[in-house]
Amino acid sequence: MGIGGSPAYSGWAAAQTDPDSAGAFYLRLLAWPAWRLDADGQAGGLFAADLRAVALVVLAVALLYLLPAAQVARVPGSVSQFLSGWAAYVLAGGLAAVLAALLGPDPSLLAALREASTGAGYGFLSGWIIGTASLGGRA
Repeated sequence: MGIGGSPAYSGWAAAQTDPDSAGAFYLRLLAWPAWRLDADGQAGGLFAADLRAVALVVLAVALLYLLPAAQVARVPGSVSQFLSGWAAYVLAGGLAAVLAALLGPDPSLLAALREASTGAGYGFLSGWIIGTASLGGRA
């Protein structure tokens, strides 16, 4: 997320990829939790601009710690670790998007539902990375 959501990567993905290809879709998707170094005049300042990225990291860490503890103990193995890490990231993406939409500058239920869909989709398509990283660890 640190590299994928960076301003340099987000700008590159938007400018240098063909929007009509599956590879470009995936590269642009990796830029979803975009964080910024300045607020660019956005209402609420820099925190509001980066709320989604900050919430994603905090929720992913919390869910990786909390979710699998009881389940992995009953079903040992790398498959359960992989799936619990992936699921934690899907949930973190959806919840971060909802929180950012509801706590952001123009909160609405419709925006929160749309963002939840986008965030969960991001987590589903990129969560395998977190699932793989969680192999052998607590998650």
